[in-house]
Amino acid sequence: MTDRQVKAMTADIETPEFEHPAFTTPVPLAQAKVAIVTSASLHHPEDDDFAPSDTGYRVLKSDRHDYVMGHWSPNFDATGFAVDINTVFPIDRLDELAASGRIGAVADEHLAYAGNQFDLSAVRLDSGPAGARRLKEQGVDVVLFTPV
Repeated sequence: MTDRQVKAMTADIETPEFEHPAFTTPVPLAQAKVAIVTSASLHHPEDDDFAPSDTGYRVLKSDRHDYVMGHWSPNFDATGFAVDINTVFPIDRLDELAASGRIGAVADEHLAYAGNQFDLSAVRLDSGPAGARRLKEQGVDVVLFTPV
């Protein structure tokens, strides 16, 4: 599928508008526990790969760097990921920020979704809130989104 075809398929997708978006003021970054949420379809080798239309998420452990990219879009260039995982999942940069005291801590768990979805209602209504609950339960204050 070409870029032109993808743009044509997505041109009429309505963007949801939220009358009263949720927002909270986080703790100062120097005290914050930070997690990454990526749409790069990452997972650990023993986890299920993302299938087309998979709106679930995979849990990525901070202490493991054996992440596998499951992105299947022909329009995605995975070269950056192959050269440096931090281009899509900046875990080393977060570790450096925590070591320098710029952030309080790096979360033990992070989340990955498959970003090449056309119907986001299941993510918005189900797996998105479920992932947010999971991160909140481990005390995450701030989420760094890395859209891919």
